[in-house]
Amino acid sequence: SEVMQGEMIALPNNLYAMALNLERDSVGAVVMGPYTNLAEGMEVQCTGRILEVPVGRGLLGRVVNTLGHPIDGKGEIENDGFSPVEVIAPGVIERKSVDQPVQTGYKAVDSMVPIGRGQRELIIGDRQTGKTALAIDAIINQRDSEIKCIYVAIGQKASTIANVVRKLEENGALSNTIVVVASASESAALQYLAPS
Repeated sequence: SEVMQGEMIALPNNLYAMALNLERDSVGAVVMGPYTNLAEGMEVQCTGRILEVPVGRGLLGRVVNTLGHPIDGKGEIENDGFSPVEVIAPGVIERKSVDQPVQTGYKAVDSMVPIGRGQRELIIGDRQTGKTALAIDAIINQRDSEIKCIYVAIGQKASTIANVVRKLEENGALSNTIVVVASASESAALQYLAPS
């Protein structure tokens, strides 16, 4: 009865949900994980916090899920704090201008579709057209620079993601990269939130 829009709700079995639809006598929420063991009438707790994820240098070199929890078996992450997932983007005037190019290692990309430092870039295309290879090669090309990279894997198989992490590690690029995973086996809610 005291839940607010966008608040994280603690569920049994260490699960969370985000309150979205507030009615007079019910609350609609999106469950962040497996929901098969949940049933109507279960007791839940308000957290008083909106959806937030850990931030900081401790995430570099780590593989995390959409909520920032480590899934690489390397222990807990020492983060610098938390940041809300849903924030109002700064206006064009407040943003720092993108004025430094990032060399991807692909001459066709660097000359025809240059990418600037600080810019997000969506790589979209049909299956088996080299999207992952392009992203991984671009990240590996940054290993000797001060550029930090975030690779977000949405809807991929766990084996594919493991190969990506292995390739980054073998090429010395994982230490400057955060890998965020919302694999094909994750809920649609977690896959939706992953790019945030």
